[in-house]
Amino acid sequence: MFTKAIVRTPAASMIKGLTSASLGVPDFDLALKQHAEYIHALEACGLEVICLEANTQYPDSTFVEDVALLTKKCAIITNPGAPSRRGETEGMRGVLDKHFEDIEVIQSPGTLEAGDVMMVDSHFFIGLSARTNQSGADQLIAHLEKYGFNGSVVALEEVLHLKTGVAYLEHNNLLACGEFLTHPDFQKFNILPIASVESYAANCIWVNDKVLIPFGYPKARNTISNAGYDVLEVDVSEFRKLDGGLSCLSLRF
Repeated sequence: MFTKAIVRTPAASMIKGLTSASLGVPDFDLALKQHAEYIHALEACGLEVICLEANTQYPDSTFVEDVALLTKKCAIITNPGAPSRRGETEGMRGVLDKHFEDIEVIQSPGTLEAGDVMMVDSHFFIGLSARTNQSGADQLIAHLEKYGFNGSVVALEEVLHLKTGVAYLEHNNLLACGEFLTHPDFQKFNILPIASVESYAANCIWVNDKVLIPFGYPKARNTISNAGYDVLEVDVSEFRKLDGGLSCLSLRF
C-alpha cells in the first residue's frame, strides 16, 4: 500500500517539451487544471501528495517518475537517456533524503528512466529502450540485489517506455497492449488486454486497489472495472501531447 506521492507542478516551458506525438502544443492553463485533478485523484486513493514547485529550466520536469525509482527499502536516482532531462535529478536527491535512508545513483555511461521500470512484488522488469541502456539496467539490478530484490530486462520494439504499454495492477493482473500481449516474460500473469485503438490507456496506475486511468477510453475502463477494481478517470490530454501518461506524473511510495 502507498501512503505518499511526489509530484511537480508543470512549468510554462512545458510547451517546449520532448515529444514524438503529433497532437499539437500543450495548453498550459489546461495542463495546470488537469494536474490539480490528478493530485485530487491521488488524494482520493488515500495518499499524502508532496507537490514540488515548477522548474522552468526543464520543460519535461513534471514527469517526475523518470528521474527516480522508489522501492520499499531504497530510492534510486536515475540518469535519464534524454540529455535535456539529466539536470532534473539534481534537485530530487534533497527531496528523497527526507524520506529514504538509502539512496543509490545510476552513473554514466548507464542511462535509465524509471518509466522503463515495472515493479512486480520483489521483481523489477526493466525495458531496454532509446532512454534506458544495458549499462543502466545492469547498474539498477546490482543496486536492487543489495536490498533483496531482483530484476530482468525486456527489449522494447514499439513503445517509448516499458510502462507505455504495460501496467501491473497487483493480484497477478497485468494490463497490456501491443507487443506485450504475447511477450513470453508476461504469460504467467492474468493479462487484461487493451485494444490498439485505446493503447494510451495501457499506461495507468494501481493505487491502493483503485486504478487511475486516462479519461476517454471506455473499453479499457470496462476491462479494468470488470476485473474488480474501483476505477478513477483523470483527463491528461495535455500531457499526452508530450508522450506523458498517468504513471509519469508521480512517484508513489
